[in-house]
Amino acid sequence: MALEYQRYGRNKDTLVNKTYIEGGEYRRKFDKLTDNSEVNKALYDCAKKALYHRSGTELEDMYWIDGETGKIIAKEITGTNDKQVVYSAKTVKKLNKYENGKIIALHSHPGSMPPSIADFNSCLKHGYKCGYIVCHDGKIFMYKSKSDVRDSLYSLYIGEFVSEGKSEYDAQILALSKLQKSGFIDFMEVK
Repeated sequence: MALEYQRYGRNKDTLVNKTYIEGGEYRRKFDKLTDNSEVNKALYDCAKKALYHRSGTELEDMYWIDGETGKIIAKEITGTNDKQVVYSAKTVKKLNKYENGKIIALHSHPGSMPPSIADFNSCLKHGYKCGYIVCHDGKIFMYKSKSDVRDSLYSLYIGEFVSEGKSEYDAQILALSKLQKSGFIDFMEVK
């Protein structure tokens, strides 16, 4: 298995189902993201680019889109850190030119997991209108943050649910739901 991964550079768990991503059901999910068809199209196009580019890897791509025009403001698509996006100085400079609430962020999650607390805290720190996670299995999550959340609190909640026998995915969803009920964050899976 390790030799196969080295030989092909592919992780079977993070391969994108291209048939689903090209299908109408997936496309229609983007029609509902905003009231602006240009923004929705830009989000869909960026999602497909990110998913195809990172299929079979644990690397992430990220795009920042103007929430009014659909214009791509910045992108990070050359990162080499697994399951992480590092903002370049150039990207930060571009993002700092925008008012809070004007930018929509979109990035891929190769493990097909929901948004992390780092995603929520970054959304708050940079003043995004919202963010979207596009998962390699075709799920899409919307996320917003109303308050900074300590990673230790999130980890505590996940630990509680894992100790009850929940899977890591289910534990994360339940932990996020608990934080949402407390008013710290807002998230949902786009169906």
